[in-house]
Amino acid sequence: MQQTSLNLIAIGVFVMTLSSLLMPLFNISPAIPAIAVFGILSFATLDTLSWRGKGVNLLLDGFARFSPEYRDRIIKHEAGHFLVAYLLGIPITGYTLSAWEAFQKGQPGQGGVSFAPQEFTSPQAAIIIQRYCTVWMAGIAAENLVYGNAEGGGEDRQKLQEVLSGMGRSVNECLQLERFCILQAKTMIQEHLKVYESIVAAMQQRKSVEECLTIINEQLSIIN
Repeated sequence: MQQTSLNLIAIGVFVMTLSSLLMPLFNISPAIPAIAVFGILSFATLDTLSWRGKGVNLLLDGFARFSPEYRDRIIKHEAGHFLVAYLLGIPITGYTLSAWEAFQKGQPGQGGVSFAPQEFTSPQAAIIIQRYCTVWMAGIAAENLVYGNAEGGGEDRQKLQEVLSGMGRSVNECLQLERFCILQAKTMIQEHLKVYESIVAAMQQRKSVEECLTIINEQLSIIN
């Protein structure tokens, strides 16, 4: 079951527990919290089985977007993916900054940078995989660099683990590569900090992928 759905169920249980304590004090009908909890649990179950967690993502992301800091974190997280993907030569096909945008484009999760499809079975598979892993960890690296911690990146970590586990890598190997890729991505962003800040500004203005790439090329040409 999706973690967000589990969190929603936990909220439902908390509401039921709290209401059982407050009902005698405020003369609340037992039917009201029971109906509310039933609705929450039904929605979480339906969302997990039928929508693969998209409903909960849309709901939670919608509430969270009232926070300017949350919106800012999303942009700075995705700008990290964007810059590192460019630097490692991975073609970028688009980006979304909310669960609703991702849903409209048929993408899972709460948004993100999308890349051209890549097969991991070529003779250079090991190199390609490490590049992608570094890109997947770049959002976490960007948050760590800017804020000192990372609140996002759960889906990125899951993607890395799924790919590596499918290739027979152990849990310990996955964790080691994850840490290495976060450090590598953070170093790349630090070395191109002005370029990164330009991408953040461009994403805040909702510029297209092509415009963002032009900005990167211009910034790098000035540096070089």
